[in-house]
Amino acid sequence: MSSEKHQESQDSKVEEVSVSSQHIDPEEERKLVRKIDGRIMPITCLLYLFSYLDRSNLGNARLQGLPQDTLHGDPTGHLFDWVNSVFYFSYVLCLVPASVTSKLFPPRLWLCCVAAGWGLSSTLMATAFDFAGLMTGRIFLGVFEAGFAPTIPLYFTFFYTRAEMGLRMAYWYAFAAVAGTFGGLIAFGVQNADISIHKWRLLFIIEGCPAIITGLVALLFLPDRPELTSFFNERERAIALDRMNRGSSADVGAQVTKAHIFLAFCDWRCYAGGVIYFGLNCALASISAFLPTILASFGFIPPYAVAAIMLVSFSIASNRMQTRGIFRFAACTTAGIGYVILLAVPSNVHARYFAVFCIVSGTYTTIGCLLTTGITLLLVAHNLGSETKRATGIPIFMSMGQCGSVLGSHLFPLTEVCCALEFLGAIVSLCLSISYHRANTRRDALYGPSHPDARVDTSELADKANDFRYVI
Repeated sequence: MSSEKHQESQDSKVEEVSVSSQHIDPEEERKLVRKIDGRIMPITCLLYLFSYLDRSNLGNARLQGLPQDTLHGDPTGHLFDWVNSVFYFSYVLCLVPASVTSKLFPPRLWLCCVAAGWGLSSTLMATAFDFAGLMTGRIFLGVFEAGFAPTIPLYFTFFYTRAEMGLRMAYWYAFAAVAGTFGGLIAFGVQNADISIHKWRLLFIIEGCPAIITGLVALLFLPDRPELTSFFNERERAIALDRMNRGSSADVGAQVTKAHIFLAFCDWRCYAGGVIYFGLNCALASISAFLPTILASFGFIPPYAVAAIMLVSFSIASNRMQTRGIFRFAACTTAGIGYVILLAVPSNVHARYFAVFCIVSGTYTTIGCLLTTGITLLLVAHNLGSETKRATGIPIFMSMGQCGSVLGSHLFPLTEVCCALEFLGAIVSLCLSISYHRANTRRDALYGPSHPDARVDTSELADKANDFRYVI
């Protein structure tokens, strides 16, 4: 009973504060957004950089002697494939329970614990001396990272409106591409270091420790939910709560609405988005694990840097136009064209250089647009309607996507499959955008136009509420 009373008092506090914010000066709101950006974006972007760095560092470790030292040379490459892919098994299994459970804890405490967990797992992989040790480290890496990626989009919805989410998610996701470049520089430095231990072990230590430190920074400086954090004064809190409830209002606070979990599992768009994400992650996992080997034969090129620029550019344009479908389609098609070039021109080095740029840039940009459109990971971008449905729909989508990662880690160099999946993603992207547009048009015809910032009661039907409108 005491917890119920605490929740009731928390809800009444939210209502009391938000009622006082009827008239908001635009300049006052812009200052608040800048304040939020200055605190949240640097920390969450760094967390994602170190998260992606730790999950994808096997590719560089492979070039620094890991198979020879711990996998008995691994002449077939099968053992390395399983070390790489076992991460995704624990990651997929833990996504839904971790995401839903995260709603019951203060965000900064949750993010600190999962960051410290995956950082420690990555660091301790440096102590592995056999196949079992590496597998154990990768399994726990997947368990802890499952509590991070789906909670960040949900966390952003506490502070950003639907119109603002796209660009912030693009900045956040661009750090996955930055991690590719950053990881290559670290690997280059380690490779040329004069040390007494195996260089791949030093690589794991250098790339694992920053996650632990950044997790502690998150605990100290990230704000909790707007109604609870001391980061805001009362006026700022009122504005933040008003912004938080624009477009939807339901299950706010440390609670879970069971009916919305069921609604997420029954939403076909979650699975359609999962099909797209499956294909993209298939390509992405193959690239992450094997690109260092590819580039070793090509020479140095910065495809990840170009991917980050393309992702941010596409996201800025789509955010201004408030449409993502066409950009998602274009990026997915670009990646598909890259695979076509690899298949059609097997011996021309310059053409294959260009193909790698297309694949990396197109794949990262499509995933970035996917996350920011609200298909699911950012169905998150408010298209799921309520916090509980977001907390469930995001990991459903991600679980399907990470199955593609398992396939991709075993797939290279079967580029025909990745090519087909990229073009399938482009087609499904168009279908989803058409579906969202038709749903909005139908509701406008039946119930009249809805103001994008109007507070919609989604407590019962989530995004199926009559006044709810999707981000296309």
